[in-house]
Amino acid sequence: MTPYWLDDPDRPATRAPLTGELSCDLAVVGGGYSGLWTALIAKERSPGLDVVLVEGDRIGHAASGRNGGFCSASLTHGLGNGLRRWPDELGELERLGAENLAAIEATLSRYDIDCHFERTGGLDVATAPHHVELLRRHAAAARGLGADVDFLDAGALRDEIDSPAFLAGLWDRDGTALLHPARLAWGLAAAAERLGVRVFEASRVTRLSRSGAGIALHTAEGRLRAAKVALGTNVFPSLLRRTRPYVVPVYDYALVTEPLTEEQRASIGWQRRQGLSDCGNQFHYFRQTRDNRILWGGYDAVYHFGGRLRPSYEHRQETYKRLAQHFFTTFPQLDGLRFTHAWGGAIDTCTRFSAFFGTAHRGRVAYAAGFTGLGVGATRFGAEVMLDLLAGTETARTRTRMVREHPLPFPPEPVRWAGVQLTRQAMISADANGGHRNLWLRAMDRIGFGFDS
Repeated sequence: MTPYWLDDPDRPATRAPLTGELSCDLAVVGGGYSGLWTALIAKERSPGLDVVLVEGDRIGHAASGRNGGFCSASLTHGLGNGLRRWPDELGELERLGAENLAAIEATLSRYDIDCHFERTGGLDVATAPHHVELLRRHAAAARGLGADVDFLDAGALRDEIDSPAFLAGLWDRDGTALLHPARLAWGLAAAAERLGVRVFEASRVTRLSRSGAGIALHTAEGRLRAAKVALGTNVFPSLLRRTRPYVVPVYDYALVTEPLTEEQRASIGWQRRQGLSDCGNQFHYFRQTRDNRILWGGYDAVYHFGGRLRPSYEHRQETYKRLAQHFFTTFPQLDGLRFTHAWGGAIDTCTRFSAFFGTAHRGRVAYAAGFTGLGVGATRFGAEVMLDLLAGTETARTRTRMVREHPLPFPPEPVRWAGVQLTRQAMISADANGGHRNLWLRAMDRIGFGFDS
């Protein structure tokens, strides 16, 4: 089944592949958000720069066309993760994240990209008693950083969204937007082309090699010589072997309902259309679409031995059934509503839950990866970082510890698979036992090693 976002009559026609030999100043590998933002911003910074983008399949076909369409200001995979990992610089990271989200909104306006952008804000909801105090703590921390947030008790939350499962909520009014993710990718590609970027699809880069003072990129039908290279391949195996241990592919799944009737919409409230997620370790995310459907995803995070990526993994009936059961537990008044779309996709997960950055080939190649499911907004920040690193320019972005430091690598197989399964079971147990983290999870917390969807 085609993902809802890609099931769109306005999807652009496929572009031609790279053939023969070409050269450029900057080669960008990957036609998802990471690569698209890099190509566009590179031309905005230096209009005379010759930029070529190569994509192995089609623009936005992977995570950039399969996600929930939440565009968050957070660069740290949420406030809680930022507080745990970079408490001393979280204020600066929050400031950079707010600037980044504002820049995304300005770009959409500047290039007239119609991707259904709505600055609705986001609502984290408590579905267990121990979540309530967690949200209170996060509310206090967010206010201390200047965020516009409201803590909602059960009654106030039911006034916003009517679900018997919700016990409290934390509404960040300004830090999240909703959008149509595939239309964002298509719009960025079109805008980049208008600025002179050459875009090739069906052109998977198989390897990099030195070529004089630059880098050669090899595809099945061509070769591209570039002075510098930006890698935006994210979940797909990196062209740099040194970075592969830092990322594992985790499959995430989503459902989309048929359009709600006016009566059904009235039964759940949700008039302000906030993007929602709950507070479990295995959490759900859910939102409304422009045509009044509900997208409902998350919970299962499935890792396959060896980090394999296969089309057959993009559908999982067991997970679809579980998600549907959870949906009707949350909104029993919508019993009988049908789901019209169901799909899965791989997320590039790293042990610190947020992107990492670096260079190779004596500074000629830059990379950003590990966005862990919150990359719709953060990939633009990552693009800026890659371009800063390629230019050798110190900026407020590159001075942060988050950019300068790497996460812990995942261990090799079979230890990796066993560790992921053990962690997942421990997270399920914690959700069922008042948030109590067992010895294994506490040990992982101490060394900064995590696994998340």
